[in-house]
Amino acid sequence: MRFFIIKMVVFISVLGFLSSCNKNKILKPEEEKPGHTCMNVPKRLGAADSSHIRFNGKISLQGMVFIPGGEFDMGGDNSYADADEYPKHRVKVSPFYMDITEVTNEQFRKFVNATGYITTAERKPDWDELKKNLPEGTPKPPDSLLVAASLVFKPTSKPVNLNDFSQWWKWVKGASWKHPQGPASNIEGKDNYPVVHVSWDDVQAYCKWSGKRLPTEAEWEFAARGGLKNNIYPWGNEPINAGIPKANSWEGKFPYLNDKKDGYITLAPVQSFKANGYGLYDMAGNVWEWCSDLYNYDYYKKLEGSLVVNPQGADRSYDPQEPYSVKRSLRGGSFLCNDSYCSGYRVARRMKSSPDTSLEHTGFRCVQDIAH
Repeated sequence: MRFFIIKMVVFISVLGFLSSCNKNKILKPEEEKPGHTCMNVPKRLGAADSSHIRFNGKISLQGMVFIPGGEFDMGGDNSYADADEYPKHRVKVSPFYMDITEVTNEQFRKFVNATGYITTAERKPDWDELKKNLPEGTPKPPDSLLVAASLVFKPTSKPVNLNDFSQWWKWVKGASWKHPQGPASNIEGKDNYPVVHVSWDDVQAYCKWSGKRLPTEAEWEFAARGGLKNNIYPWGNEPINAGIPKANSWEGKFPYLNDKKDGYITLAPVQSFKANGYGLYDMAGNVWEWCSDLYNYDYYKKLEGSLVVNPQGADRSYDPQEPYSVKRSLRGGSFLCNDSYCSGYRVARRMKSSPDTSLEHTGFRCVQDIAH
């Protein structure tokens, strides 16, 4: 029993999905209440070493599209919006270029081959960092548990308590961007799939090498709206499950039944669905995308009442569910999002996680300033 408790403490701490955004309400398996995944993963590994990464010297706009910039109303547009999406406020962003798709396996492989970079998922957890997020006196677990690993989605066979994230997230030894579902899997023939199992630290290293950067939350949301005014989704206001498939999401009963109406159970190749008004693909669903901002639950309250120009995000991180953990923002939702659990494919949806987190449904895309 003692070993089991230690194992679960480490698993839950590393997994980090300790609290849902259903305000601590325990959901019955069959309940379908609006809510969303909170990727509350405490710092566990320490900063990635990217000191050896150098810019490759090749500024390229290939695979990018011009985003004209302008003013828009930033924030929630419907009843699914969470409190951190309010108040809606006026924002102006300057023009920029943005990747038309998520960064792919092929693109990330070129970076790794050129630099020898080792991702967060490929490094062993640091017990000295991990224990900072555990109750004082927690004994060190066996070395067999402190292994290079990442979080892999495993569907359940039946309805489960939606507050028990360990039912579908598994800490899998050997899972990484090269082995998305564990050592037995690979990315052969999937060059055009989004790279996953990359932490914020990892994508910062990629940006450094490519001479690009991550979008701010404001830039990401402006681009996702595709020129539409106060619409809920990148394609407009039509519900995601109405009409033709519009994004890669979870259709059916999460996390055990996926109707596969959009053609995919997990990841889809990039450009599998129609682009938005700016020519951007997958701004809804497929993978969550890292942004540059520190996440702050109350940030929008400070922006209300005046036009904010090119906001760079909060100057400090604050997540009331884990007030002592530093978080970065993510946008766009993933193949796991469903209105009964996570309406992440809305353009205003905010998500957050620690910068050393890697999961099977998390990726990124880059932007480039006009000056370049």
